[in-house]
Amino acid sequence: MKHLSTKILLGGMLFIVQACGGSTPEPQEAVTQIVVIEPTSTTAAAPSEIVHTHIPEELPSQSAGHAGDQDSASTSGDHTAPGGDRFTFGEYERPFNAVAMDQYFPDLDIQFYEIFQDAIFTYASITVRSLSPDGTLPGQYALEIDTNIDGKGDFLVLVSNPSSSDWSTENAQIWEDTNNDVGGLLPVYQDKEKPGFIDGFETKVFDNGAGKDPDAAWVRNSPESALIIQIAVKTAFIDDDNKFLIGPWAGRQIDPMKFDFNDGMTQEEAGAAVKSFTYYPIQFLAEVDNACRVPIGVLVSATDLGLCQIFEPTPKAEEERIDPGSPGCPNTCPPRFIQNADCSCTQGNP
Repeated sequence: MKHLSTKILLGGMLFIVQACGGSTPEPQEAVTQIVVIEPTSTTAAAPSEIVHTHIPEELPSQSAGHAGDQDSASTSGDHTAPGGDRFTFGEYERPFNAVAMDQYFPDLDIQFYEIFQDAIFTYASITVRSLSPDGTLPGQYALEIDTNIDGKGDFLVLVSNPSSSDWSTENAQIWEDTNNDVGGLLPVYQDKEKPGFIDGFETKVFDNGAGKDPDAAWVRNSPESALIIQIAVKTAFIDDDNKFLIGPWAGRQIDPMKFDFNDGMTQEEAGAAVKSFTYYPIQFLAEVDNACRVPIGVLVSATDLGLCQIFEPTPKAEEERIDPGSPGCPNTCPPRFIQNADCSCTQGNP
């Protein structure tokens, strides 16, 4: 059709020239031009490589704070927690499956944790009871950080499936509560009246190295023991004056936007982990554990901030002092830790 149209057009032009009395031009061979247009690439540019400037090192030798937690292994055969589970107070000891509570998850059972700091990072070293049956840590572990020291968490540093003794930003996130609704109307404790819609830690500000600071959060297994999860967070990223409260979490599916858990459901819906409690067994709130908070860079004596209780041993004569590991201490130390004469715990040999 293209050649036919060309011929018709040339014929028409020839007719016009002849009608005007001009001479008949010599016919010319048509020339075909082929124009090759290179296709435009639609492939997206590869994302730029994340460059790290500050990488955590070994933890400092001096602890900035530490606390122990209940060991549910001792009572797991009875399908109950030994204590430490008080839904109204925001305290959870629930490393069990829901309803039957016949499956105990040692990889979610926090035993002890310590906080350390250097010039750049705040570190948490969280010891759990044991690995999962397949020899891994398939859960999630988190640090809730209260920078305003009002009992309401401001940041949640959340890591998943730690499996390497090398520091990495992989599977590390930081969530922030920008509208200050974590804790509802009454921080830490269950609100007597439902506070309405709460979206918890609703803003993800760091994800696997992506964010305004690629070095904000890191995770690894301790080189000393696979039972110890170590999390590092840049102190300046969460708080300028280095004064905050901090406490650990462990769970199978920790949803940052559901905090505080006791403001989003009733005690009856959540159930209870201790057999003697009215709402036993646990229901919707299962496979989760937390521990009390410790203050960093500040002295706090308030009782409504989720802080650990401090036991002050009564001074005794030297011959009457409690022997290490004595049952006279209010709390027992977790595995791999030694109980001192003053009832404190220090890390021992594996």
